[in-house]
Amino acid sequence: MRIRPLLAVVLALCLAFFTTACSGDSQSVQRGASNVTYDDIHNTGKANDCPTIGDSARGSIPLTAGGSYELREICMHPVQVYAKEEPKNIRQQAEFVEGKILTRYTSSLDSVFGDLTVTEAGLQFQEKGGIDFQPITVLVPGGEEFPFTFSSKSLNATAEGAALTTSTDFEGTYRTPSYRTSNFIDPKGRALTTGVQYAQGLVALGGDDEKLEKDNNKRYIDGVGTMSLSITQVDPETGEFAGVFSAIQPSDSDMGGREVVDIKITGELYGRLEEA
Repeated sequence: MRIRPLLAVVLALCLAFFTTACSGDSQSVQRGASNVTYDDIHNTGKANDCPTIGDSARGSIPLTAGGSYELREICMHPVQVYAKEEPKNIRQQAEFVEGKILTRYTSSLDSVFGDLTVTEAGLQFQEKGGIDFQPITVLVPGGEEFPFTFSSKSLNATAEGAALTTSTDFEGTYRTPSYRTSNFIDPKGRALTTGVQYAQGLVALGGDDEKLEKDNNKRYIDGVGTMSLSITQVDPETGEFAGVFSAIQPSDSDMGGREVVDIKITGELYGRLEEA
């Protein structure tokens, strides 16, 4: 009978040790990026998120005039998307209406990189490449859908100062590629480089009718957008920075057959500064 209390104590200590060891292993698996598997992020949306840095990263990175730098691993995750709708009343002004992103888990730009130059006027960033465009469709409350190509291609942005700080704001323009490619065939079988010249059943019009001219004669049309990158966090030790971005660009024109509207995109920003 005297053995039972001692045995209970020993079993309790063993159980506590086993639980602590297991919990420690579990935490190490969660923290170690090398242990993350495809199944851990598949269909979770985590691959669309940008990395983050601590709120305490409030430092600055001084830059040398004439030095060679690069901004790398830039990630831009859209959080809110707006479409500019024309007013129903002529006395009202057009305004941006928030919509819902229909594209599933593939809206972020990632691994974007480019050159950072320090000039007498301030900082200049020239985008060079990366996963720098994503096709997105947004649904507005009225039920209309607006496809567009969210992009940072050829972004040429400038900022004041000679350091990367928590108040650095880049502003510039960029190119937005066509949402449709040249061999995309519309429901009527028309395209830029393939398909038919004009919709079947309208042969008598010869494709020259003014109302159908835009739909029949496809064009590859690029657009121009404006973007601002507002840095709010900087880690001097790692060169990482984070913040928010805002962009306004045209929607898809369906290769010239549809009137475009302005699309506004806002979201999270992340990147890293390196010496070239």
